[in-house]
Amino acid sequence: MSADCTYIHELADVEEGAVLGEGTRVWRFAHIRSGAVIGNDCVLGNSVFVDCDVRIGSGVKVQNGVSVYAGVTVEDDAFLGPHMTFTNDMYPRSYNPEWNLVPTWVERGAAIGAHATILCGTRIGAYSMVAAGAVVTRNVPAFGLVVGSPARLVGRVCYCGRRVVEVPIPYDYRGQEVTCPACGTAYRIDEAGEFLPPPRVPAQAR
Repeated sequence: MSADCTYIHELADVEEGAVLGEGTRVWRFAHIRSGAVIGNDCVLGNSVFVDCDVRIGSGVKVQNGVSVYAGVTVEDDAFLGPHMTFTNDMYPRSYNPEWNLVPTWVERGAAIGAHATILCGTRIGAYSMVAAGAVVTRNVPAFGLVVGSPARLVGRVCYCGRRVVEVPIPYDYRGQEVTCPACGTAYRIDEAGEFLPPPRVPAQAR
């Protein structure tokens, strides 16, 4: 375990063989299992559990009460809200001695709200936003905003997290440029109605 500039609360349990990047902070009652790899400048809140062989990128915030189970990969700058839930088995039985781990992927900059549930086998797209309490049963597109149970796509969001346009995107938006009402970042809607982010990530989202 790397110890340079990290902080591990005395009541946290970080097993031998876990790897923590520089500047990462682990708070009380967290449990990081051997084989887990966590990047730089992450924050793992109270009672967080990170399973063996989990990969978490840099700049990730894992809020209180989140369990990141085997099979989950979290890319840089993602946000996992308080008590959101991952799964990793499609057909769980307590008495089944054999089970198939189904992977889940959270892409860069995605945000998952408090108490949301992410079914395994899904991919949460880059800079997308999963609303609090949503139950995600299918892939979420990049910059998508999903709400409800089962979660449905209702809009596209900015790097800053604010909704830029509703879904379905009106026909007369095609070929046009739209801007975020909060930060002014410009996005283009192509002729097919696809939402296109600018080629470079704004500084505030890095």
